[in-house]
Order: sequence, then structure tokens, then C-alpha cells
Amino acid sequence: MSYVLIVGAKSDIAKEVARVYAKNGYNLYLGARKADELEEFKTDLEVRSAISVELIELDITAYETHQSIYENLNEKPLGVIVVSGYMTEQHKAQKEWNETLQTINVNYTGAVSLLNIIANDFEEEKRGFIVGVSSVAGDRGRKTNYIYGSAKAAFSAYLSGLRNRLCESSVSVLTVKPGFVNTKMTEGLALPEKLTAQPAEVAQDIYNAQQASKNTLYTKWIWRYIMLIITHIPEFIFKKLSI
Repeated sequence: MSYVLIVGAKSDIAKEVARVYAKNGYNLYLGARKADELEEFKTDLEVRSAISVELIELDITAYETHQSIYENLNEKPLGVIVVSGYMTEQHKAQKEWNETLQTINVNYTGAVSLLNIIANDFEEEKRGFIVGVSSVAGDRGRKTNYIYGSAKAAFSAYLSGLRNRLCESSVSVLTVKPGFVNTKMTEGLALPEKLTAQPAEVAQDIYNAQQASKNTLYTKWIWRYIMLIITHIPEFIFKKLSI
């Protein structure tokens, strides 16, 4: 079975995505900083699913390394799933430029750097799939998280253009827009239970949507309609709201 490259592989969602793809027979490249910390997880996947897993030392913000990392993979992947993300508190990002820059670089610039390389290869080979995990936060800027949301909005726009470009090369591009997800990133936040997904739920949704060559996935599904409402609130009303 072909390899799938998972970027940001130490996150809760990424691990569940890895489990789903492993269960379905895909070999895996798990890319992350300090990838050796995934050694136990790697062994568990290999034992449970009888697939091959390779750990790749990959820093999404170390742009100069991306070309060589991709070229040195033992076998080119059939697909790539970018799950890397960084979210800090809005008030902290407003005051500390390094936090703003880290938010932009992890959620957008780094992903673009790596995907530009992979997209060129997939386009030439006329095969493959790309999955990018964005966020509903990118659908409309809100004062509670607009720096994070703006980076995700840029990533969503990038994936949309990539999908338009690669369609004629038979390469599918899926934009994933999770709402609230119960992960380490959201630990400590008061999340509404009925609107909050579990990482395993998101992972299965991603797999199903990718296998069906979908363009955009909201997960949970209800977020498609929540964001439809939010994006259609007139600006003169919206700017006075706290949502």
C-alpha cells in the first residue's frame, strides 16, 4: 500500500488520522519536530495494523529544509495531510509580535512552503491527494481570535487556489474546517458540548471526505450552517457583537 505523509503528527487530531489511515492499510510517514517522541506510537500502529511507519524530523517553519526532506523520502507519498497548527490567546498575540509571527508561520507560511513542493510533484505525476486542516475561524474575522483566524483564512484561500490549479492533473485538494475540537490546544476552554467534536470523530470525517474526493469538509457538519449564518450577518451589526 502507498504511503501517506502526515505533517504535525504529534497533535491529537493527527494521531487519530494516523490510526484511521493505518487501519485502512496505508503506510505512514509521521512528520513532526522531535519526531522520536512518536516512537511508541509508531510501534503501536505497526503492531495493530501491520503497516510500515517512518518518523520524519520535520519543522514546518524550517522552510529551507522542506525540499530536501521531501526528496529524501524512501518512497514518494500518495497523499499529504497537513495538521500542523498553533493557537495562542488573542490578547497575547496582539501584544507580542513573536506570537503573531508564530501563528502565521505555523498555520500558513510553513504549510505553503511544504505544499508548494509537494504540489509540483503531484502535478507532474498527475496523481495524489492533499488535505489541509484549516478552521471555521478563517470564515470571518472575530475579535476573539482574528489573528489565528486570519492565518487560517489565508490557508483556506491557498487550498482553494491549489484545488483549482490541480484539478486538471487529477490531484484532489480537501480543505478541512473543524469547529470546536476537544484537544490539548483547546484544553481549559469552556466549549459547548454539542458543538464540540472528538479528535477520532474529526479523523474519520477527514478520511471519508478524502476518499470521496470532497472539496471542503466542516466537522462537525453543523458548523457549515453556523458559519453560513455568521458570514451573512451585516457588518454594521456584526462589528458590535461579541461572538
